[in-house]
Amino acid sequence: MNLYEEMGGRDTFEQLVSHFYALVSVDPVLRPMYPDEDMKGAAERLLMFLEQYWGGPHTYSEQRGHPRLRMRHAPFSIGELERDVWLKHMKSAVDELEMKPELKEQLWDYLLMAANSMVNQPRGF
Repeated sequence: MNLYEEMGGRDTFEQLVSHFYALVSVDPVLRPMYPDEDMKGAAERLLMFLEQYWGGPHTYSEQRGHPRLRMRHAPFSIGELERDVWLKHMKSAVDELEMKPELKEQLWDYLLMAANSMVNQPRGF
């Protein structure tokens, strides 16, 4: 059994992404970053990415190539506020998952690192 399967496979990642985007869809900071016609697409891309990262299907790379997360997020203004709101919603989604605490911690540590690496705006003063 690989890590993806240990975490609960597709069902777990669908739950995570669904919970996260339900919060994003009503958030005044993050919602404007997602065009109406692309909310579903953004959720599908995040699902495919997370599945691949954790050892599931390689659908993301097959459809979109290398993830290049920083490059793909470069057009968006991501400062500390946006990162913190993203993390708040993602933490809520992670907290709802039913998985071993050590796996949940590993997932959260990755998401925290990833969110920090997406910040592309200087710190406000």
